[in-house]
Amino acid sequence: MLTDTHVHFDGLMQAGDTLDAIVTRAAQAGVSRMIAIGGSPAANRTALEIARAYPGRIRVAVGYNRDQTVAGRQTTDDGHRTPNDGKRTMDELETMLAAPEVVAIGEIGLDFHHDRVTVAAQIELFQRMLLLARDPDSRRGRDLPVCVHTRDAEAETLAALRAHAAAWRGAPDRIGVMHCFTGGEVFARDLLALGFCISFSGIITFKNAGGLLAVAALVPEDRLLIETDAPYLAPEPFRGKPNEPAHVRRVAETLGTIRHTPWETIAGITTRNAERLFGK
Repeated sequence: MLTDTHVHFDGLMQAGDTLDAIVTRAAQAGVSRMIAIGGSPAANRTALEIARAYPGRIRVAVGYNRDQTVAGRQTTDDGHRTPNDGKRTMDELETMLAAPEVVAIGEIGLDFHHDRVTVAAQIELFQRMLLLARDPDSRRGRDLPVCVHTRDAEAETLAALRAHAAAWRGAPDRIGVMHCFTGGEVFARDLLALGFCISFSGIITFKNAGGLLAVAALVPEDRLLIETDAPYLAPEPFRGKPNEPAHVRRVAETLGTIRHTPWETIAGITTRNAERLFGK
């Protein structure tokens, strides 16, 4: 069975599909588990509500991503920023982290591609999310893996993750995952050295995937994960349409071709890795 480790259900529903239809098509494609991804106050709430509607099939990652802060001020659901909203939303997030459906903190990370003005604020928020993952006050009784995004920020991301890894008290193979990996071999090896898993998306099916295919071939079997990042990055031959969890099978098939391994074996490997990282 397949596990899609990164789904933005809020985006899928905005695309006009129904949740039942999405989940049914996923099951028909052999997808047994999905991780619903947050990243903003509204997305976190939606992901948690969906997981509670599909117990055992959908788990949740909640957090605040790089879009959620400017000079330390949290973004409200309507896009406005006020100094007082930061404490309110952080309190809400910490409450959510205690929910049994929550298995990770994410999506978090750094993205300097479109916005270098907020670099310092992004780094500050990222570090705060990493600290939460380590359960510094021992209130949850568990550390949580992180789902990390990076774009045009590899050096800064690695610096933050190295500090996180040095302070990590949890199981060494449960520290986190670099989602939708698009980097090179050196970056991949740096992440692997920190204990991270690496997740591949439909990008590996694109004609311009290039060197990414070589990275997909070298990642150790016990560090492989797959995802759709739905509704984004639909794999071939579905490009141009909204992505969905059912398409993670296409990612598994392509990864199997790259690694000269039956896709069913890839499905089993990546599902076991997801269970180790996020729990069964």
